Amino acid sequence: MAGRLWGVGLGPGDPELVTVKAARLVADADVVAYHCARHGRSIARSVAAPYLRDGQIEEALVYPVTTEATDHPGGYRGAIEEFYTGCAERLAAHLDAGRDVVVLCEGDPFFYGSYQHMHKRLAHRYETEVVPGVTSMSAASAALGRPLVERDEVLTVLPGTLPADVLAERLSGTDSAAILKLGRTFPAVREALDQSGRLGEAWYVERASTGRERVAPLSEVDPTSVPYFSIAVLPSRVAAMPVVDPEAVAERDRGEVVVVGLGPAGRDWLTPEAQAVLAESDELVGYGPYLDRVPPNPRQKRHLSDNRVEAERAAFALDLARSGSRVAVVSSGDPGVFAMASAVLEVAAEPRFAGVPVRVVPGLTAAQAVASRAGAPLGHDYCVLSLSDRLKPWDTIVDRLTAAARADLVIAIYNPASRTRTWQVEKARDLLLEHRSPDTPVVIGRDVGGAEESVRVVRLSDLDPSTIDMRCLLIVGSSKTRLASGGAVFTPRRYP
Repeated sequence: MAGRLWGVGLGPGDPELVTVKAARLVADADVVAYHCARHGRSIARSVAAPYLRDGQIEEALVYPVTTEATDHPGGYRGAIEEFYTGCAERLAAHLDAGRDVVVLCEGDPFFYGSYQHMHKRLAHRYETEVVPGVTSMSAASAALGRPLVERDEVLTVLPGTLPADVLAERLSGTDSAAILKLGRTFPAVREALDQSGRLGEAWYVERASTGRERVAPLSEVDPTSVPYFSIAVLPSRVAAMPVVDPEAVAERDRGEVVVVGLGPAGRDWLTPEAQAVLAESDELVGYGPYLDRVPPNPRQKRHLSDNRVEAERAAFALDLARSGSRVAVVSSGDPGVFAMASAVLEVAAEPRFAGVPVRVVPGLTAAQAVASRAGAPLGHDYCVLSLSDRLKPWDTIVDRLTAAARADLVIAIYNPASRTRTWQVEKARDLLLEHRSPDTPVVIGRDVGGAEESVRVVRLSDLDPSTIDMRCLLIVGSSKTRLASGGAVFTPRRYP
């Protein structure tokens, strides 16, 4: 079988800017080919040198002429075309023998690259792939620390070999430009920039990304010192004239409180909006275990507190925002479901915090997470109740639980038990059994999304309060909720 031809872009000169793929192909190649002048030195080979290995065949494709005159009957073009044809046949001999050939090319092979002459002569005969590389334009822009284009600007790429009047016309009609192939063309390029009125904007970058890199205003460059591997750049005009919007700056610098839902557990349950808010915040406020779920960032201050001081935590966060900080108050699940959103808004309504903006960013709820693990128990009408009597009397909980049971709603029960609340689950179960069948499915989700996740389904009459703790959430089915043969729990969408 014939070998494979690869045109490999090596980037602008720094061996560390060679792509991983290009480095691998260079190391694996049977034959490594590269163009060079008659002095034998090849920039492409020097860039690839760290990736070459012993025993590889090297084909130096030595140009017969570069800029000097030639006595070839076809002139310079005839000599070069004959050279390319001969090089292609040399590489074809290796390919016919089953050897893979990598042709090295500075920059990108299809961006004024020498490889393309081999591609035109060989790609239709052999399996061929081109590996792109970082262009000299990109390297020059990076060296300048200035973008080439922004927003709707137009970039024009020009060879310095064009006549000065043509270059001037093109330069006067574009926003940004990159002019390659300088060297002996530099005086004409400088003249074209002057004619177009763009000389004062132009920058000169020589041997970008290498240890010999040089950057200077083009108007100050000595034409006799310009090598072929240099580039003239007209960078983005927009970038040169930054517009500062005072209102935007004031808005950015104004403090605010964002109450963020982290979801039930882990990064996979975090929404992109919540992730963005956390990243932009100056200070994070919340219950310790919830804050521990946010990766530390030394730029941010973290303020941990106990889970029973919601009002104090809200006031603390609002004080921080009043002084100009962007504050994220974190909650597990959704902050608006038995969490910090209402606490923050309640305190923010006090006159002392007038004008402090508060936003709420939702999160995936624990009820949704547990339901998804079990199937679709929340497929029809349902309600959400908390069994905690810390902030409301137990009689109110009984009234609401009874109403929900009589209405035949699926019930998602938060905060069923804790270290100090050990009897509510039993009372709730017995109350529900007055209105529900003993066979009613109950989903018990614990630490869903976390390392200790467990999801069980039991009959309502078999619900054992001793197995329920503060990390559990219960979903009690309605009279229509079913346990399928495969174990999934669902509530039909149709209600007779």
